[in-house]
Amino acid sequence: MSLIGDLERLPSDVKARLLKCIRDTSGGERIVLNLALSYSSRWEIARAARCIAQEVQKGRLSVDDITETTVDEFMTTVNMPNPDLLIRTGGEIRLSNFLLWQLSYAEFYFTEEYWPDFTGESLYRAIVEYQARERRFGKTSEQL
Repeated sequence: MSLIGDLERLPSDVKARLLKCIRDTSGGERIVLNLALSYSSRWEIARAARCIAQEVQKGRLSVDDITETTVDEFMTTVNMPNPDLLIRTGGEIRLSNFLLWQLSYAEFYFTEEYWPDFTGESLYRAIVEYQARERRFGKTSEQL
């Protein structure tokens, strides 16, 4: 299990229990559960910018060395792969301040179904639609 978000905003007993769960499950290799608690993309990007600024201030990083890779390294999701597919349930057609940096090349799937009603068949339909798309990662079809 891993957590992303501003854990300092959580009550101390909740934070302690979450950290214990992470320790207790850290040996698992088959499944990784990523929880976003007290999380927003704006918070995450601002936090990364502050951390980078501190590294520049301390002389450990030059302003000219700041690249997209540098920003990636200071994001709370640094050890997680970027999503390939975002499934948005409930008829909402927006991101809601979620993983804005990481979703830059993700495919989006929107459904009217609410999360509790989203079934294995629903997931299958989303994956079939995803598989039919041309993944270009910022390029045009002609550039592929």
